[in-house]
Amino acid sequence: MSPTYEASQRFLRELARLSDDQHDAFLSAKDELIAGLRERPPRFAPRLRIKRVKGSDDVWELTWAADGRATFRYGAQVITGEAHVLLAANRLAQHPRRPRRLRPFP
Repeated sequence: MSPTYEASQRFLRELARLSDDQHDAFLSAKDELIAGLRERPPRFAPRLRIKRVKGSDDVWELTWAADGRATFRYGAQVITGEAHVLLAANRLAQHPRRPRRLRPFP
């Protein structure tokens, strides 16, 4: 069996914006995430740097590239004994950083 998942609309939009290379890198990370979820207890590849998002008890972040992140949380099991993951987007696409505007002093 395999873990099940749902993807938010935002996640799907961000996924569609990835270049072919970025998409391949994300799919590789997704495969590693699934492999880790199959372990009992779950064990993830260190390169994914999976950690809880600060200030949240149930949102996790994984790193799939230097500036590529995805967030997820665990949902109610769909298949007994298998993890169910709710995928969201958090800098899923690698966006160039915009320069900050400096505000003049009043």
